Amino acid sequence: MGAISQQLDAMGFELGHEYFDGADFLSDREFREIFRFDPDMEEDFIRIYQQCRKFTMTSAARMYALYNAIRYVSDNRIPGDIVECGVWKGGSCMLAALTLLHLGDTDRTIYLYDTFAGMSTPEDVDLDFQHNRAKEEWEKHKKGNMNLWCYSPLEAVRQNMLSTGYPAERLVFVQGKVEETIPGTMPSGIALLRLDTDWYASTRHELDHLYPVLSEQGVLIIDDYGYWQGARRAVDDYFADHPPRPLLHKIDFSGRVGIKPAGVR
Repeated sequence: MGAISQQLDAMGFELGHEYFDGADFLSDREFREIFRFDPDMEEDFIRIYQQCRKFTMTSAARMYALYNAIRYVSDNRIPGDIVECGVWKGGSCMLAALTLLHLGDTDRTIYLYDTFAGMSTPEDVDLDFQHNRAKEEWEKHKKGNMNLWCYSPLEAVRQNMLSTGYPAERLVFVQGKVEETIPGTMPSGIALLRLDTDWYASTRHELDHLYPVLSEQGVLIIDDYGYWQGARRAVDDYFADHPPRPLLHKIDFSGRVGIKPAGVR
């Protein structure tokens, strides 16, 4: 195994899937091109991303948007905690924790909401961008009371988060469907809200309860706006019912990010 192959293997990249064996040297430019790191992505981001990329299915572009969102709320002292709904193995929250550690901002609590038992049951409205029914894919992964689609057990996610070194007392894991755990477990204030539960019902429920406590000028990230029609419709319906709609900037084909306008509750 070449020197670079050994380095990539140690970083968690997969041989035969993400790199080829026998590489002896990669320039910084080649490294960035292969792993789709844009020229303006900081070395600090790349270092942090490499630590948590195995634990996320999110694109580098969406992870970079999250990295910048964390920097934004920290630099501008936006009050509130960090909340993610739908965490899988915890990769996005790991990036949030590592970025907050890098910034010396460790007074914020990170809330991780998930079933920790795989994807919840989709409904008829939950189609992908090609109009494929999510229910058909969900049925393939059903196993008893669990669903192995995007399954990661709570204890594994807990260990992933603890590996970041973020204060354990600032990590809150909430197990169950968000429709059942929210609003009973939610924080009083949120600086950054990241929604990644894919389906209409869960996304609408999250917005109904969590967006009102997102701080003015706080950050809203919708991971699957461009991929799952249910998530997109939930966002569109919510802001049709509760204007004004924030500008939701396109991160990549799927992700959107916006700032909650001042004066909105």
